[in-house]
Amino acid sequence: MNKLIATLIAGLFVTAAHAQTTTTTTATTTAADSRVVKAETKAEKDIIDAEKKEIKTAVKANEKVNKQMAKSSEIKSKAHANLVESHTDAAAKVAKADPEDRAKTMAKAEEKVADANLKAEKKMIKADEKVMKAQVNAAADKATAAAKTEQVRAEAQADVHKAAAKN
Repeated sequence: MNKLIATLIAGLFVTAAHAQTTTTTTATTTAADSRVVKAETKAEKDIIDAEKKEIKTAVKANEKVNKQMAKSSEIKSKAHANLVESHTDAAAKVAKADPEDRAKTMAKAEEKVADANLKAEKKMIKADEKVMKAQVNAAADKATAAAKTEQVRAEAQADVHKAAAKN
């Protein structure tokens, strides 16, 4: 009987000790899970903020390109209008010229038309160049924003791993 009572009492102590160890481990695990959950929540928030900034940067860059395209179109339209006006003036001068001076007037008119063509082409080329610069700058801004977002993602993932490693 003494052995039976001693075995039961020993079993009770073992069960109690095991139960306390499990409770302590569960509390520690719950705290660790809480840290991981908090780290994941913060990481998600940081990633969302970074993505918002990336989208804003892309929108601004696209707006700059569109604005420059509109300016370029306006410059090209004015250059073309000036070119047409120059052609019209030259043709009118040739038509008004005396038959004796017509060849000389025609040569001058052709020279003025050639100068007007060159001037218009230069304006159009510069306008296109500005559009291309705006597009390149926009692409660079977008790439930089995307790289920053990836950096935030990597840092957030590292923070989550650190929180998980503190177990």
